[in-house]
Parts: sequence; C-alpha cells; structure tokens
Amino acid sequence: MDPLVLAVSGASGQPLAQRALQLLLEAGERVEVVTSRGAITVWQAELGIRVPSEPGAQEAFWRERTGCQSGDLRCHRWNDQAAAIASGSFRTRGMVILPASMGSVGRIAAGVATDLLERAADVHLKEGRPLVIAPRELPWSLIHLRNLTTLAEAGARIAPPVPAWYSQPTTIEQMVDFLVIRVFDCLGYDLGALQRWQGPVDGVQASQVPASPVPASPVPASPVPASQGQSPDVPLTNVPFLGGTPP
Repeated sequence: MDPLVLAVSGASGQPLAQRALQLLLEAGERVEVVTSRGAITVWQAELGIRVPSEPGAQEAFWRERTGCQSGDLRCHRWNDQAAAIASGSFRTRGMVILPASMGSVGRIAAGVATDLLERAADVHLKEGRPLVIAPRELPWSLIHLRNLTTLAEAGARIAPPVPAWYSQPTTIEQMVDFLVIRVFDCLGYDLGALQRWQGPVDGVQASQVPASPVPASPVPASPVPASQGQSPDVPLTNVPFLGGTPP
C-alpha cells in the first residue's frame, strides 16, 4: 500500500497533527511525516516541547507522544528536498497538511518551495494526487481567500478544522477526534467511530433545549413585522430555535 504524507506546518493546532498520526499508526498505515521548522517552533512556544529535527530522533519522539508502535512511520528533516517525497516518481496515496499555516498556503499557491513540506505539496499538485489542506487561521483576509482559491482551482481540497455540535461532544478529545476524522474523510480513510449526522433529533421540545450560558444581549429585540406572518407584539427572541441544517 502506498504511504500517506502527513505534513505539519507552523500553525497553532499541533495536537490535531499528533492525534492524526496516532490514528493512522493505530490503523496500521504507512506514514511519511514532515514537520516544518515553523511547526517545531510552535511546539516549543505553545507547549514547551522540543521536537527533534533529526529523522531518527523525531520518529522516536512521535512514537512516544502517540504511544503507538504499530504502523510504518518515516520522518524527514524539514529542509531535506532530496527526500523521497520530494519526487513525483515516489508514489503516495495523498498528502494532508494539518495544521496548515497561511505562510505555507501562500508559498504553495505561488509555486514556491522553500522547504520539504512545500516541495511535497507542489509534487502532489503537479502529479494530480490528493492534497488536503487544513488551514488554521481566523479570520481569513482577502489574500488568504485568494490563495486558498488558487489551491482549490489547482486540485487541492480545503478542509479547515471546523467543529460541529450535532455530535454533542463533551470533551476536548472528542472534538479533536471529530476534526481529525472529518479531515481524513476527504481521502476515504476510516480512522474511528464518529457520531455522524443522521437527521434532526425527533421529539425535541423547546423546554428540552438547554439554556445558553451566553448572557442575553442588552439590545432590545425588534418586533417581527406582521407582514412576515408573526404577530407584531411577539419579539424574535421569544421564538425558539430548535436546530437547522448541519454543515
């Protein structure tokens, strides 16, 4: 089976990459990992953890962090553009950049490869192989949107790690799993059980909807005009919202 390239760039959200690698290895997958210099810096800055650059030491690091000895793992130095994944002749199942910084997104969109991550992404685009990009930034500027549009037009899938509440998560770990599994859905991977959308919950009454912990807005609600089918004296805030179409 051809391996998957898992690329980790220097954006906040490094636990997503760690969990993705853990699930892939537990599933017995072959994984080629490239961790950018920016990602190494983010691990140190946000988590106080030093990620080694040397491939052998980094493999041991990921094995320890994930607690998983199964699967086939190979790590690459962030600037090794002679690595196997830098060549189009090296076959892969696809590539996922998780998380993807907007700096990496911009350089890949411009066709600039300053490190192995960007070169591998360029290879997947030119070879017509699956490339999934999970940008971790908020808000997106017009430049960000144009860069992401350019990549989508070139064949990449843009899959920002956006949470959903229909799965009713109760822990951060459940939310992380949802985000990771949904990203890898783009490549057809089945990395774990997920409470997927099955349609609206039956029999939900307004009294059963939990109260929001967010304080009510001090701005008075505007009455609904009679022309819209509501009585003029019924404020919009008194109309219960029981759900909607999920993302």
